Amino acid sequence: MINLTSAVDDYLTTRRALGYKLEVHRLVLYPFVAHLATIGAEHITVDNALRWAAQPSDAPVWVAAKIGIIRVFARYLIALDPATEVPPVGLLPEPSHRIVPHIYSDEDLRKVLMAADHLLPEHRADTYRQLISLVAVTGMRAGEAVRLDCDDIDWERELLTIVKSKFGKSRQIPLHPTTTEALAAYAARRDSRRPRAKSTSFFTSSIGTRVLRDNVSTVFPCLVREAGLAASHGRRPPRLHDLRHAFAVKTLINWYRDGVDVQAKLPLLSTYLGHVAPSTTYWYLTAVPELLELAALRLDDTVNRTER
Repeated sequence: MINLTSAVDDYLTTRRALGYKLEVHRLVLYPFVAHLATIGAEHITVDNALRWAAQPSDAPVWVAAKIGIIRVFARYLIALDPATEVPPVGLLPEPSHRIVPHIYSDEDLRKVLMAADHLLPEHRADTYRQLISLVAVTGMRAGEAVRLDCDDIDWERELLTIVKSKFGKSRQIPLHPTTTEALAAYAARRDSRRPRAKSTSFFTSSIGTRVLRDNVSTVFPCLVREAGLAASHGRRPPRLHDLRHAFAVKTLINWYRDGVDVQAKLPLLSTYLGHVAPSTTYWYLTAVPELLELAALRLDDTVNRTER
């Protein structure tokens, strides 16, 4: 008989070594296997998983989430315990939590940056304009931009290093010469306003300290409103994080236009964005009309070549 608690230990250790945090998995799996021990169950079955997950006081979405976590663990466990039953996909209705992102057009971004220019004092406006622009042209996370230090930019090689970001991963992002030029100009203005630095941060507040992520989260919605970017019916207003989605979508559109093998390139985009795997990148690739049209044309070309 397999020790289910030890199996959870090994499962979490293995997946965390791949970069996953799995805090919610831990909070679900240990109580679940403790319940199995209490009722004398030696194996995971669909029935005991469903009975444990479907507590009357729990919202349906949380019940579905718990079943999903047990499903992934059961897939791992079945190699060690063939008697394990894997709860099938679709066992419970699982409402989507996906926030439909706003894919910024060039005009949208221009309006947001113009709104940033109205911030006071002057250095604050300058900082927000450059920070937002960097997120837009690199697809990096806003938190990564906020944590950026002066030493993280290699001006000669035009390379930006992101140190220990999500999942503890570091990566390097090549910069376009125009981006390097814009960042260098901002750095010169920043240092002329405050010759004696108070922080190692690249983006600084009006008093010379590191910009706070919470402040960015508060200011950006105000810029969106001033820019006149209204939320679509039933959707949230455009977010700063949506710039990352827009970068991914526009990258694909450009690849399709250039005739690039998109499927082969996706792992590169995944690495560039700092994702654990390409499957995570698919989450970002919202089906905008232009992307769908280009994908359909590529499919038609492939079919036509096959039929010849």
